[in-house]
Amino acid sequence: MEGDAELQDLYREVLLDYFRSTRHRGRVASPDIESQGINPLCGDEVVLTVSVRGGVVEDCKIDGHGCVISQSSAAMMSEAVKGQTLEEASKLAEGFKRAMLGQSSFDDLPDVLDEARALEGVQKYPARIKCALLSWNTLLLGVRSHKEGKKEVQYQEK
Repeated sequence: MEGDAELQDLYREVLLDYFRSTRHRGRVASPDIESQGINPLCGDEVVLTVSVRGGVVEDCKIDGHGCVISQSSAAMMSEAVKGQTLEEASKLAEGFKRAMLGQSSFDDLPDVLDEARALEGVQKYPARIKCALLSWNTLLLGVRSHKEGKKEVQYQEK
């Protein structure tokens, strides 16, 4: 199927673009949320810093290191949550998780997660799903902790 191979090549390019890009990298000055995520099995690490104004994600930056999947997914997440309320950002993360875990379809994801569809092929490799979910789980914990009045938190994949 020639079309499938072309689509896989396109998705590969999308992932590499996000991985190489610096537009979501760094740390937010004076973050309202600082959440660190670690996957000890593969060594992926992500630090999310988020500024929140009026309950809306004003900025979200990522720092850390890891494989193309984890770092691309983190950049996509950072891009998708900007301008969203914390509740909307959490719903995006939950929706992405359900899709990655095969509990829902990637076709059901909102338009703001169009680029994240490039990660759908990761489902074929169960060990790599945690790489794709690391930043999303880290965001969810960070938002929950923020609501509880905590500024910094650490998440570890199991």
